[in-house]
Amino acid sequence: MKLSGSLFQKALIDGDYSPRFFAYYYKQWTGYRMSYHQHDSTEIMYLISGGCVVDVMSGEGREDSFRLKRGELIILDANIPHRLIVEEGTSCRMLNVEFGFSEYGGVAPSVGRLARQEEVVAELLQNPFTSLVLPDPEDIYYVLKSLVLELDQRRTGEGSLIDLLFSELLLRLARLRREQWHASQQPAQIYVRRSIEFMHQNYDQAIQVKDIAAAVSLHPGYLHRIFKEHTSRTLTDYLTMLRMEKSKMLLGQSDIPIVEIADYVGISSRQYFHLLFKKYAHCTPVEYRNSIERHKWNYGEQSGTNISEDI
Repeated sequence: MKLSGSLFQKALIDGDYSPRFFAYYYKQWTGYRMSYHQHDSTEIMYLISGGCVVDVMSGEGREDSFRLKRGELIILDANIPHRLIVEEGTSCRMLNVEFGFSEYGGVAPSVGRLARQEEVVAELLQNPFTSLVLPDPEDIYYVLKSLVLELDQRRTGEGSLIDLLFSELLLRLARLRREQWHASQQPAQIYVRRSIEFMHQNYDQAIQVKDIAAAVSLHPGYLHRIFKEHTSRTLTDYLTMLRMEKSKMLLGQSDIPIVEIADYVGISSRQYFHLLFKKYAHCTPVEYRNSIERHKWNYGEQSGTNISEDI
């Protein structure tokens, strides 16, 4: 059975089909206005840098205009007229991938099997759209880059790793869309979770509240308020708690010199780190490490005694 290039076909879920790639490329656009066009394939346009406008004819002559910025992507379904506009004096760099589907012939899960195993993928494929804009926390971009690199190396557009990367791409897109939907229902909770994720990924850097707010695209004051409402902590308190817990782990489970621990948790002043740790743990970093070492020694000594008694 021949399929169109659309994501939204019942046969795609019920049957077994693999992706087929028609085009994939990087492109720098400067002061450019594209004519409306369409093609029988699904297209992903990922904005790496700069800004642009994508106009989409959504049906009945209605034109939707989407202004994209760095780190955003738009998914365009097959046979949807669209055009790219890069305003005069500005530029953007994009990564584009266009794909359809052919009969399954690989070791990676078919699109249908993935949808049957992952509810979120079935949810994506069963809720059609002409276009969808998603903000990317960089997960999608890394998968897209890997996919394009593999396509360049294989050149045939076929291969197990290509199918596996497409499966990962589809799953991440589906999760991102579900997250976007939940964000529209419970935006505050989503922003709090993203702030926590950002702190866990960047606690070793000299980040401040303004950096966390910028990462989740919120005003610092508003983020501060909703974060405290949901966690009963301020952003600064949470970041300090996270850093001190990581410090305790490093002191207890590694041989990293104590004077270097502050650098590992994003605190530039060793004196300030010492004061924070003492306030948080009720002892100095030296005392904490010594207590851990004594505990280990006592445990080992006791274990040795038990063994000798058994003998």
